[in-house]
Amino acid sequence: MNAIEKSNSSLYSEDLAPVPLNERSWNTWNYAALWISMSLCIPTYMLSSSLIEGGMNWWQAILTIFLGNTIVLIPMLLNGHAGAKYGIPFPVFARASFGTKGANIPALLRAIVACGWFGIQTWIGGFAMFQMFRLWIPALDTLPQVFPDSFGLETGPAICFFLFWLLNMYVVYLGVDSIRKLLVFKAIFLPVAALALLLWAISEANGLGPILETPSKFTNTTDFFHFFFPALTGMVGFWATLSLNIPDFTRYAKSQKAQIKGQIIGLPPSMTLFAFVGVVVTSATTIVFGTTIWDPVVLAGKFDSKLLVSVAMIAVAISTLATNIAANIVSPANDFANFAPSKIDFRKGGYITGIIGILIFPWKLIADPSGYIFTWLVGYSSLLGPVGGIMIVDYYFIRKQQLELADLYHEHGIYRFSNGFNKNAIAALLLGILPNVPGFLTTIKVVGDDVFPAWVSGLYHYAWFVGFTISGLIYWILMKKKT
Repeated sequence: MNAIEKSNSSLYSEDLAPVPLNERSWNTWNYAALWISMSLCIPTYMLSSSLIEGGMNWWQAILTIFLGNTIVLIPMLLNGHAGAKYGIPFPVFARASFGTKGANIPALLRAIVACGWFGIQTWIGGFAMFQMFRLWIPALDTLPQVFPDSFGLETGPAICFFLFWLLNMYVVYLGVDSIRKLLVFKAIFLPVAALALLLWAISEANGLGPILETPSKFTNTTDFFHFFFPALTGMVGFWATLSLNIPDFTRYAKSQKAQIKGQIIGLPPSMTLFAFVGVVVTSATTIVFGTTIWDPVVLAGKFDSKLLVSVAMIAVAISTLATNIAANIVSPANDFANFAPSKIDFRKGGYITGIIGILIFPWKLIADPSGYIFTWLVGYSSLLGPVGGIMIVDYYFIRKQQLELADLYHEHGIYRFSNGFNKNAIAALLLGILPNVPGFLTTIKVVGDDVFPAWVSGLYHYAWFVGFTISGLIYWILMKKKT
């Protein structure tokens, strides 16, 4: 470790250093527990309920989620191999393919996406606070509008959002250790809350029968597949970030077997089971209220008991706070710190994450299912899919799983490429992103549907797959030519 540390201090820090073999203590059940904890969150519930709102019936939604998580498990395991073998985190692993400086490109792409997730979780927590406060302070519901209509933001929810944002920033100031007890609370509360919602849905809808008999809104196969493929891409995109930075966790694995078995046991089953709760409860709302309510916070706000709603909303806020810090602050904060180790520490990185999380307008991203799936999940998968393709091709087909560990921390080592940048990786990344741009611009209404040929804009429905395949293939060709 000393040789690596002394080789170049600008590429080395204690956070980025390889984890020694004797300090790798995570076993199979640690990884299973990690995924169960990360899967049990409000966005997972909303993921499944958004498919019901979009028109699927219960088994179509569950099948889509299971397929998406099984597919994303593959790059998760492939990228996790390097972390477990060499004890290195994602930003360091990316240096092998993108270069010692170029690795900041995928690291920042991933960080910005995590900032978006931070914003979404903060909005969920803030809206939960609003649902509680409005019961005790009715005037909060009728405050004069201070934001322009284009913001799509009412004053009451905005105040609660910013208060919850400040609470998150205070936890960043205190440090990550302060969140441990909240994570324990979350691990206990969310499964209990999910079970309670499931029992409520079954009771109010007079059993599972009426829920499971709710038909699909798609009247023909064409309409179904037009929704299914971008939805499947969205399901893959849900964990596209983690499929890249999984070495941040597998670097602590006792063995390859531990991380592989743990992730297989933890990811697809827990996502599918918790998604089933979302499917059942959302389907029940259609029967009980006559309209589909896909947001569990909005649903909880419809209960009559002030005390019940208050307890539920406080619990949602606390568990969301725990998830937010653990899943959406730690990684991007480290990525920003990696960009300039001498100037940005974890705390500053956390503040940067918080500011970007506001600027991304999270309340608009989850205002409706189409925005959540087609704009957010599919949109960022078009950026991260190409990165995954490049890193996997580089590690398995170019380097045959062999890395020069010291050179990953050396400014003038073999991963310097051209002034720290691997031009082949950057070219492959851009060419993998490019085909999805027309569809993205069409989806967010920047251009009309008739500007690009239908087949060109239609590629966006498969954004992660298109980017992953094109970038991986182009990178392989360019690197083979080089050698």
